[in-house]
Amino acid sequence: MIDLYGMSSPNVLKIVLMLEELGLPYRLHHVAVHRSEQFDPGFLAMNPLAKVPVLVDDRLGEPIFESGAILIYLAETEGLLLPAGGPARYAVLKWLMAQVANVGPLLGQLNHFNMMPADENQYALSRYRDQAARIYGVLDARLAASPWLGGADYSIADIATWPWASYVDRHGFSWDRWPALKTWLDLIAARPAAKRATEATGQFRSADMAARAAATPEHFDRFFWRSTPGPPPVTPPAAVR
Repeated sequence: MIDLYGMSSPNVLKIVLMLEELGLPYRLHHVAVHRSEQFDPGFLAMNPLAKVPVLVDDRLGEPIFESGAILIYLAETEGLLLPAGGPARYAVLKWLMAQVANVGPLLGQLNHFNMMPADENQYALSRYRDQAARIYGVLDARLAASPWLGGADYSIADIATWPWASYVDRHGFSWDRWPALKTWLDLIAARPAAKRATEATGQFRSADMAARAAATPEHFDRFFWRSTPGPPPVTPPAAVR
């Protein structure tokens, strides 16, 4: 049996999508990150970085953290969605690494600064909005030239990136700028596994809302990793890294 620990973040959704694509049985466990549960000793024993997702598979015998590593593990274990070798394998891996090193962190920073009072971080907000537009443009150019990020076939590179691309609207951009990205997003959203994954993670959204409502200023400071007290978010945080 596979146990997945998480909340309603893109990095958790990507793992649920992978599990659904593979048809593997799994159990979801909510981690109330807005109430600092990621710092509990039991969770830190699974991931000392205090982040979700964390996957525990009885076949492996130890937890796996970092979403990219989880996707590679599942793909290699099941022999699906990642070519076994050669140029096709490294095409997938480089776009997977592009997601974990660029797409997630940069779009996540824009999410963060969108939550905070604009008059306190206008430079940061402008910087990450520009970076987000650059990332969306790179993805759109790739998908205009290739049906999938890794090449001819759907892969873990697409699974990793898909949840993040849905932020285009929330970031205040028009899809008219990136039509290839929108076509790709809709193709994945129409997959039965994507529909099941979205439905399965719905329980996390309601649990996150309850955790946010009960969070104290100290909880938010820990959630944002602030060493000194900071301003409260203008809008509630909806995801973690």
